[in-house]
Amino acid sequence: MPIEMPRGLPFSVDTWSQISKRKRHHFLTHAHKDHSSSILTHASFPIYATHLTKSLVLQHYPQLDASLFVSIEVGQSLVIDDPDGEFTVTAFDANHCPGAVMFLFEGNFGNILHTGDGRLTPECLRSLPERYMSKKGKRPRVQLDYVFLDCTFGKFNQKLPSTHVAIQQVINCIWKHPTAAVVYLTCDLLGQEDILCKVSETFGSKIFVDEGANPECFHTLKLVAPDIITKDPSSRFHMFDGFPKLYERAAAKLAEARANSQIDPLIIRPSAQWYVCEEENSDTNSQRKLRFNEAVRDQFGVWHVCYSMHSSREELESALQLLGPKWVVSTTPSCRALELDYVKKHCFSTHLSSDDTLWKLLDISVEASSESNVSAKSICSSPAIEASTQVCAELLSQPVKVPFSRLLSLSPPRKRPAVTLFGRARLGIGYSNLPEEPRNTFGNYETQQMVAKRMDLELPIEDIASSTSETELKDDVSTEKCEESPKKAPFKVSYCSPVGSSKNFGESLRKLYRSMNVPVPRPLPSLLKLMNANKRYKRRYDL
Repeated sequence: MPIEMPRGLPFSVDTWSQISKRKRHHFLTHAHKDHSSSILTHASFPIYATHLTKSLVLQHYPQLDASLFVSIEVGQSLVIDDPDGEFTVTAFDANHCPGAVMFLFEGNFGNILHTGDGRLTPECLRSLPERYMSKKGKRPRVQLDYVFLDCTFGKFNQKLPSTHVAIQQVINCIWKHPTAAVVYLTCDLLGQEDILCKVSETFGSKIFVDEGANPECFHTLKLVAPDIITKDPSSRFHMFDGFPKLYERAAAKLAEARANSQIDPLIIRPSAQWYVCEEENSDTNSQRKLRFNEAVRDQFGVWHVCYSMHSSREELESALQLLGPKWVVSTTPSCRALELDYVKKHCFSTHLSSDDTLWKLLDISVEASSESNVSAKSICSSPAIEASTQVCAELLSQPVKVPFSRLLSLSPPRKRPAVTLFGRARLGIGYSNLPEEPRNTFGNYETQQMVAKRMDLELPIEDIASSTSETELKDDVSTEKCEESPKKAPFKVSYCSPVGSSKNFGESLRKLYRSMNVPVPRPLPSLLKLMNANKRYKRRYDL
């Protein structure tokens, strides 16, 4: 599933939730359902997408209002007005499926490339502006601040064949099985139409698609490749559902043919997923290479061809070397971008300054401080960043040296009076045997201000105004509760040593209490007993 965009950006990409709905602009890179999930519930105007993507989405979700969409085609730039400042967005071919695009955003938040889902081959990247491309190992003239990167196969270390080579492997597999009366092609996913088109062209036959069994695939093909499909089941080539329960249905087809004394049908699955899963089970490199050079039959009788619409790790590394961005964020869970060599080498050594676009991205302000240095790992643990989106964890999940003079201007922690062995009762304020009625005399704001002007010690107002029973004072139960109260505002109060009798209070403080008709607080009874015992002890030994 795609990730939510950081809160400092005024737009969302491929996410449809309560969080993304609060964004002012919405972008849809392509029509695959994992990128349009919940669009019916959380869609809001405007949604920027290509016309083909819009048509495919409306086909999947006919209840969706077409007026929500704003068209943007490959190579087209739009200047979008926004309260935080206008920004430009440009669409580029993502080399993924019909209608799929990458979005390049340029504004006061920085320069951001969101790849959506795509296969970032050198041919695909050549369509991007030259100013963002590195040449001869040098940095680009304009460095991308962020690349939100499709890392679906970021752990796949093998070299993927090109789409052209993969399609030719499908054709070769069919040529090698001329006696197969029926060829089942598991190409029901949007983005595999090129295979069907090439098969239809090479063998001069249309592809049978069962509209009743797979209406979504039928209508999608009718929209993107209407000339290659037929409703005639006598055609040699049949569309076959690849998901779910592929092997169960494949076994059923093979068993049916054998029961009728027919030659086994040819079942071909063009997909990279099987190769990704099999990579760890391969014993030798030669076996791995063989799998990529030609179709491979598994134990269930299905022939696999490595056809990928996503980049391998090698292609991702090459793309990042060419783009040279400051930060890389994986758009696919988990944080696979962190495992890329480019990210390890270039994206965790940047020194952040007050004008760095990272703060704008996370919607955090910075201010000067007098301290020296701190790592970004410690900043990441702050509530302000934890409250942001998943991207924060990926951007700052590794230690980065950051000048502490540019730390976040977060709210300082509440200051509380020190708690001693005897709790706040030791201060002699707020713990007296006052009757219930006088307790509310401190509720008046003017009275609070008067107390604030007369005193020097920081203490919450409620602590001065409250009164507790003798039992509570002995157990000192109220100390923790007072400290945890979120409503208490610290202010200044004048302090003289309160331990002992009321005579220890300053004359001005005693006058203040009398002027408000409040008894002067008396010391804790247990302290009186202790002091009296101490006096008796002294008298005994003085004698």
